[in-house]
Amino acid sequence: MTTSDSLREEVRRKYAEAALAVTEGSGCGCGSGACCAGEASEDFGTSLYTLEQRGELPDAAALASLGCGNPTAVAGLKAGDTVLDLGSGGGIDVILSARRVGPAGLAFGLDMTDEMLALARKSAADAGVQNAIFLKGVMEEIPLPAASVDVVISNCVINLSTEKAEVLLEISRVLKPGGRLGISDIVAENRLTEDERAERGSYVGCIAGALSKSEYEVGLEAVGFEDISVEFTHEVADGIHGAIVKAVKAVDPAAKGLPVIEPAERAGCC
Repeated sequence: MTTSDSLREEVRRKYAEAALAVTEGSGCGCGSGACCAGEASEDFGTSLYTLEQRGELPDAAALASLGCGNPTAVAGLKAGDTVLDLGSGGGIDVILSARRVGPAGLAFGLDMTDEMLALARKSAADAGVQNAIFLKGVMEEIPLPAASVDVVISNCVINLSTEKAEVLLEISRVLKPGGRLGISDIVAENRLTEDERAERGSYVGCIAGALSKSEYEVGLEAVGFEDISVEFTHEVADGIHGAIVKAVKAVDPAAKGLPVIEPAERAGCC
């Protein structure tokens, strides 16, 4: 097993434990060693959502929230949009997104953990949400066709990938021209080296794998995005911040000197 495979399995195991802690009633997801446990836990979870938003959610979805922000607040969702949430976990952002886009829209959640998918599907059913679809897969190989999504959101998950260039490429592939990216993530200040990031926290704890601000900006531009912004919101460790990352996929990348990315389509889901 490669280092990348080992890290992915460690992440999968930790998030499976978090889901089981909720479904078995043994505690909240944050108490199971997942992203928010032991590392600036006050900066993770449902405290980053408004009381009104929390009131829209089943208890299980709220308890399983492990994110570092509130991507639904920055994604500019509109009625009729098709939304994809990468690393959808217990389904909190998918449920909120499905309600924002309405019956004419659709909200996909992608997760690699069976336990989280089961929890998310139950939470969506309990919330009476019918326009949410949860898919099993990894964000390096999104199981959706090219140019099929209006908005991609994610909540403290891209930092967990060991192949972030592939993730950004896949986001560009599935977004329609003019499609929007609005995510929350953990991002490092440019001054920190990879070793210094690792000193501040673990990979599964969302710290060691964080991209720097400039790495995010360069990576998004390299796959055809424009209007890129990376805005720090709160510090979770020295030089490490929760951040809002926004960008727009260029309608005509070649006209703006951006790369034209046309990766092969993945198999469709539905």
